[in-house]
Amino acid sequence: MTAFKSLASAMVKIFYRDKATLFFTFVFPLMFLVVFGLLFRDAGTSKTEIGVVGDGPVIVGLEQTGALDLKRFDSVDEAVQQVRDGDLPAMVAQDGDDVTYRFAQSDQTQAGVLSGIVTGVVSHVNQAATGEEPRYVLNAANVEDSSLKPIQYITPGIMSWGVAVTAVFGAALTLVSWRKKQVLRRIRLAPVPATTVLSARVVVTVGVAIVQALVFIGVGVLPLFGLRLTGTWWLAIPVFLLGILAFFAIGMLVGAFCKTEEAATGAANIVVLPMAFLSGTFFPIDQAPSWMQSVSNVFPLRHMNDGIMDFLVRGQGPSALVVPCLVLTGFVLVVGTIAAKVFQWEDD
Repeated sequence: MTAFKSLASAMVKIFYRDKATLFFTFVFPLMFLVVFGLLFRDAGTSKTEIGVVGDGPVIVGLEQTGALDLKRFDSVDEAVQQVRDGDLPAMVAQDGDDVTYRFAQSDQTQAGVLSGIVTGVVSHVNQAATGEEPRYVLNAANVEDSSLKPIQYITPGIMSWGVAVTAVFGAALTLVSWRKKQVLRRIRLAPVPATTVLSARVVVTVGVAIVQALVFIGVGVLPLFGLRLTGTWWLAIPVFLLGILAFFAIGMLVGAFCKTEEAATGAANIVVLPMAFLSGTFFPIDQAPSWMQSVSNVFPLRHMNDGIMDFLVRGQGPSALVVPCLVLTGFVLVVGTIAAKVFQWEDD
């Protein structure tokens, strides 16, 4: 225990005394959370602006939809010119019983949506003018769906990526540096068992990751961003811990093969950075092409992202633990075993 405490204490001191390490562990990934959180905070809540000329029941109906922001013009020509210049997607003019609708075709999806709204309002006004009861009645109500607000997937994704980066780089660079400076050789001659060195590094890595997670979630739940945790958030803990161990094992494997800090940094980047883009760190992976979704199933970061998101923001039950925990445990065992086989106390 004395050797374990001494090693763990030394690793912690090395960590917090290195300002660059502190920056890339906490500030750098947190910058992504803040930037993406602010950029997409109001995504999907803005209204579409269209031009209107004149007054009448159709104009009133468009305003009452709540989906449009009406910009008034004095003449039809002026409004049409705004549409032609690309400043507005469409315009509607009403003069008595005549209704004029002009729209831009540059965005087919938006044009279809606006045409549907305008057509629906005109039909409703016509129905009201005849005084007849509608033959068909639409029963509409909102339901809860599985889609997430941007902050709901940004926080778990970037948090998992930040933890993965810290685990891989921390393990790889520590191993390479200590072996290069013959610290491992001195520890071995002490003698100190390899399990003591390994467990001390694991404890420090887990401790740093927990602090990272608390910072990320603490920032995410601020009113500025609006992250909401579900009642089963605590089930994300085993996925989180297994994810740390999986990336720690990857870091040990990288550190076992690399001879210099520069080589370890490059190898770690090659492993972690592409994995972040292919695992749903910065965008929902279910919106990616099918081939990307298939490839991402190979990476531990995908299962760490999904596992944490399932409990942190989706409120899934314990059954959702099976797949991510099995995959991450497999990575820990397989990669950890390989890293142990190729581990060296000193360079040849």
